[in-house]
Amino acid sequence: MLRSELVNKLQEEMAPIKAAEIEHAVDVVLDEIGVALAEGGRVELRGFGAFSVRKRDARTGRNPRTGAAVKVEAKLVPFFKPGKELRLKVNGGEEP
Repeated sequence: MLRSELVNKLQEEMAPIKAAEIEHAVDVVLDEIGVALAEGGRVELRGFGAFSVRKRDARTGRNPRTGAAVKVEAKLVPFFKPGKELRLKVNGGEEP
């Protein structure tokens, strides 16, 4: 699902609200998740999942074109852990 598809679906569900207002609300939610993660925080949406930041250590990688060794610096990466309800929905109601 694309961001625009999400906005369209919300507009169908919340008919009297204008599309621009819904788009603004989606932007605010996603921006706030990004801000919280950038500050090293965690965002938990009960029943959906939790967004957090994990540290990836420095390592030696390979350039796929040349095969040459490349130093990859340590970095922080966003991480998502799905909640139980989302896992059940994705797996057709059964716990894997």
